[in-house]
Amino acid sequence: MAHLLDDAYLRPFEGAIRGRAERADRCAAELTGGALPLSSVAVVHHRLGLHRTREGWTFREWAPHATSMWLVGDFNGWKIDPDFEVFRIPGTDIWERQIAANRIHHLDHYHLEVRWDGGRGERIPSCARYVTQDDRTKLFSACVWAPRRDYRWRNARPRPSAAPLIYEAHVGMALEEPRVHTYAEFRDQMLPRIKAAGYDTVQLMGVMEHPYYGSFGYHVSSFFAPSSRFGTPDELKSLVDAAHGMGLSVIMDLVHSHAVANERDGLSRFDGTEWQYFHSGDKGSHPAWGSRCFDYGKREVVKFLLSNCRYWIEEFGFDGYRFDGVTSMLFWNHGLGDAFTDYSMYFNGSVDDDAWVYLRLANHVIHEVLPGAITIAEDVSGMPGVAAPERDFGIGFDYRMAMGEPDFWFRLAGEVSDDDWPMGGIFYALTDKRAEERTVSYVESHDQALVGGKTFFFQLADSAIYEGMANRDESLAVERGMSLHKMARLATLALNGGAYLNFMGNEFGHPEWIDFPREGNGWDYSHARRQWSLRSDPNLRFRFLADFDAAMIAALAPRVVRRRAPAAVRLVANEPDKVLAFERGGLLFAFNFHPTASYTGYGVMVPPASSWRHLLDTDEPRFGGQGRIERGAAYSPELVPDRGELVQQIRLYLPARTGVVLVRERRPAKD
Repeated sequence: MAHLLDDAYLRPFEGAIRGRAERADRCAAELTGGALPLSSVAVVHHRLGLHRTREGWTFREWAPHATSMWLVGDFNGWKIDPDFEVFRIPGTDIWERQIAANRIHHLDHYHLEVRWDGGRGERIPSCARYVTQDDRTKLFSACVWAPRRDYRWRNARPRPSAAPLIYEAHVGMALEEPRVHTYAEFRDQMLPRIKAAGYDTVQLMGVMEHPYYGSFGYHVSSFFAPSSRFGTPDELKSLVDAAHGMGLSVIMDLVHSHAVANERDGLSRFDGTEWQYFHSGDKGSHPAWGSRCFDYGKREVVKFLLSNCRYWIEEFGFDGYRFDGVTSMLFWNHGLGDAFTDYSMYFNGSVDDDAWVYLRLANHVIHEVLPGAITIAEDVSGMPGVAAPERDFGIGFDYRMAMGEPDFWFRLAGEVSDDDWPMGGIFYALTDKRAEERTVSYVESHDQALVGGKTFFFQLADSAIYEGMANRDESLAVERGMSLHKMARLATLALNGGAYLNFMGNEFGHPEWIDFPREGNGWDYSHARRQWSLRSDPNLRFRFLADFDAAMIAALAPRVVRRRAPAAVRLVANEPDKVLAFERGGLLFAFNFHPTASYTGYGVMVPPASSWRHLLDTDEPRFGGQGRIERGAAYSPELVPDRGELVQQIRLYLPARTGVVLVRERRPAKD
């Protein structure tokens, strides 16, 4: 892998690049005293919160500006009780109380009564492990999670994938009934689907507790509590455990970019001040999301978040994280409205260096706790070094989301005439990656289909999905949509930058958009679910898209994904013909994006002494195509003149709107 400073355009900024890395090293030394591993300070969750001990219970909380504090709950009739008053440890900002074993029980509900100069408030403890919502009052409260027996793990972690095939999923909307689904249902019904589809990594959204379901889980209130709307902590552990038993790794969306602004439910004004966890004033409020922005320059905040990184791996068995909103963290203006067209934008004072340092420390802790962990940055800024290793002055993420790829595909589908799709532009958009980084490639994630958007298939076929998806129907819009849906995914996976992602249901062209129940839609669940009956109905064509997705992954994963195949070699990018061809990992990919023109005997130059055989194509009848290409056909090269030299070429039949994959033969092909 290339070194970050191998980029000549970055050399003028070498001092700043080294300076950030040195600042992170100094911060780590300050936190640990220079002698301990960094993960040794990521233990806030062991110290704070409610813990059962041999003698009974111990509760601790960090609240610098509080003046008094009580535990209030089922165990004392929800009243201020001297027996449950929490006292400040002299000379510290930590509050503590020892409680007899028989005074608190499993599933007791409680909160804190916190008072400060000039005010008071009910608060949920910062390290609460389980938080539930009262059906009648709709208020959230902490809930004691102390079952008689700890969860008993049955399966070891699988070996991490060298190039993850990621199935992005949301537990609550994973199944078809118009309601919130559960961890147990996801375990029993979704994990087998994901395994059968060929994916090896599950990415779960919305795991951290959040008061508003419609936030998709991104306005977190309790950072150490799995969302109770999907089930209990042990049921989440059972989900992860079962996935491991199937050989699936499980990562989760980790939201450290901001926190919910709710004061009773979350961390905002926890001890009566704006600035305990967050910046004060305008800097502490996200202008687009209406949430609170962490102060990554405070050591207590850094330790709290680093502990959160450690917690989900050790307590729930997660295998890594997708960090949400990295761009928002890195830039003081949260990247809003910036095009990031110039390298100087990363070094002109617009970057929150404390956030950069925190992200580097977080990656260090995660990989220290779990050396095989996967970390992914959701970053649209293109900042150099986000997914470069620490030794190369990077932040240390294993992958960066290739967020420009879905933007590119949706722009083509929605704004560009089929006759004007750029062959060279497609190849460039899918290979434009920094040499020192690996990326997660994808056509679409959940982001593209949120309210106001569409799934990629809906973007292509539009209203025809309602009236033209039956086997007997003839619809040019559906034919176009299915063809381009398959071709876009094939090209994106073939040119992947180290990993590939799909959002649940999009492999079969899930229609419409995502919208959670809210007042504005009459609390409707019809768009917060996945319509698996469309995929399984033999009378509908959705199944063809899913079958192609599984076959594509099975064919490409062992050859160009898991082997980390070298960069693709472009062979053809013919704009008038709308033909794109390239070779990668012993596979030859040829695409004819032309809407109407098919080509017989289309010449494609190939590497010397190579014969090829048909492996897969998007036009096969089993994928809803017309079957115009002979399956398993062999292609022997011929010598043809090219600019005064003889080169090897094979001739292909390329029907309109078709992608074909050939595999290099070890021995010359015979007719």
